Amino acid sequence: MPQSALEFAAGNKANALAELKDFLRIPSISTLPEHAGDVRRAAQFLADELKRIGMENVRLIETSGHPLVYADHLHAAGKPTILCYGHYDVQPPDPLDEWVSPPFEPTERNGNIYARGAVDDKGQLWMEVKALQALLQAGPLPVNIRVLAEGEEEVGGEGIAAYLREHPEELTCDVALVCDTDLFAPDLPTLCIGLRGMIYTEIEVHGARTDLHSGMYGGAAPNPFVALSQVIAKLKDDEGRILIPGIYDGIEAPTAAELAAWKSLPFDEEHYRETEVGSSTLPGEPGYSVLERTWARPTLDVHGMPGGFTGAGAKTVIPAKALAKVSLRLVPGMTPADTFEKLKHYVSSIAPKGVSIEVRMIHSGDPIVVGTDNRFVQAATDAMREVFNKETVFVRGGGSIPIVGDFARQLKVPAVLMGFGLPDDNLHAPNEKFNLSNFYRGTESIIRFLTLLGA
Repeated sequence: MPQSALEFAAGNKANALAELKDFLRIPSISTLPEHAGDVRRAAQFLADELKRIGMENVRLIETSGHPLVYADHLHAAGKPTILCYGHYDVQPPDPLDEWVSPPFEPTERNGNIYARGAVDDKGQLWMEVKALQALLQAGPLPVNIRVLAEGEEEVGGEGIAAYLREHPEELTCDVALVCDTDLFAPDLPTLCIGLRGMIYTEIEVHGARTDLHSGMYGGAAPNPFVALSQVIAKLKDDEGRILIPGIYDGIEAPTAAELAAWKSLPFDEEHYRETEVGSSTLPGEPGYSVLERTWARPTLDVHGMPGGFTGAGAKTVIPAKALAKVSLRLVPGMTPADTFEKLKHYVSSIAPKGVSIEVRMIHSGDPIVVGTDNRFVQAATDAMREVFNKETVFVRGGGSIPIVGDFARQLKVPAVLMGFGLPDDNLHAPNEKFNLSNFYRGTESIIRFLTLLGA
C-alpha cells in the first residue's frame, strides 16, 4: 500500500475540509440562469485545484450548457486508465426557511458538514481530487488518470452526453469511477451496481385564450388546473400502480440471487419510514418490498404545478393554462423514448373536453445494471474492506446518473459506483450534509482502489 499517500491524506484533513468549504460556498445551481456565472466559477475553482496538485492538460470544455472540467495524468505505461467522474453543480436550496444554517455557508455539526452540494456531489468529487493529490505527492501515479467533471448533472447532463458521443477517443479508458452514491447503512461498505433511468416531463394544459373572471365565466369556461388535476389523478391508481397502458411490459426483474441479497441487508422498514421518509405509511405498488419498489420497479411522481394565482389574499381567476412537472423512473427493460411515447399517448387519450394538452420531454436517462465479475469491482471491494474492515455489499440505487449509461454505450467501459453518502444525507432537500468520517474514509478508499489497480 502507498503508505506515504495514506499518511499525506491523514495529515491533510484540515486543508481538505477548508478547501471543500470554499468549493461549497459557490452557489453553482445549474438549473437557474441567474447562477450561470457561479456554475462557471465552480468549474474554474475545480480546474485550478487540479492544476495545483499536478494534474496535466487541465482545461474547461465548452458545451451547449455549462462547461466540463477535464484533466489527465497518463504516464503509467502498461497500467489501466481510470476515468474519475463527478459533478460540481447543485440543486436549488429551496425552501430556505427549513435550513438550520445557510445552504451556501458550510457549517459543521455533529460530525457532519452541512451545505447544498455537501454530498451531492461536491464533497464526493473532492474526495477524488484529494486522493489524486495524495498519490501525486507520493510519487508516480500507479495508474493512468483522466478526470471529467460536469456542471449539468442536476439538469440532465446533455452537454457531457454530447461530448461523449462526439469525442469518445479523447476519453479512452478502462473503467469509470463514479463517486455519487451512498453507503446502504453507516459503516457498511457499499457498491451500487444498478440505477434507475428516468424521463422528466412537463404536461401543459391550455383552456381559454386568456385568464378569465371565475364569477363571469365559471361554469362555462374550461379550467386548466381542474383538467390537469383530473389527468394526474388518472396516472396512478389508489394502490400506487401506474395506469399508463403497457408501462410494465418487458420489465426485467431482479435475479433470485439479488432478491435474496437484498433481504439480508440491515433494513428496518419502520426506521426508514420514520427517520428517512417521515410519513405515516409507505404507500406503493402492492406485492413488492420497499427495496424492490425503490430499486427495481418503475415509479411516477409529480414534482410541482406552477401557475395560476398563488399569492397572498384572493384572486378569482380561471387561468388560461396550467403546468405540471412529472417524472417516471425507469428500470431495465424500459427505454426513455418508448416510455415517453406511452405517457404522451395516454395523457392525450384522457384529456378532458375543452382543453388542449402538450407533453414535453425535459431530459432523460437510461436504466443500467453493471456487472460485478471484473477486476475493477474486485479492487473496489478489496479497498473498501481494508478501510471499513467489513465485507462490501452490492445494492441498486433508486436514483439516476445518466452518464453511467453513456459510459457503457459510448466508451464501452464498466463503471464502479463507489459512494460514501448516507441514506439520511438529505440529497435535494434542506439541510443536506456529508458525514466527515465518510469524507476521509472515501478519500482513503480511492487511494487504495487506484493503487490496487496499478499493482
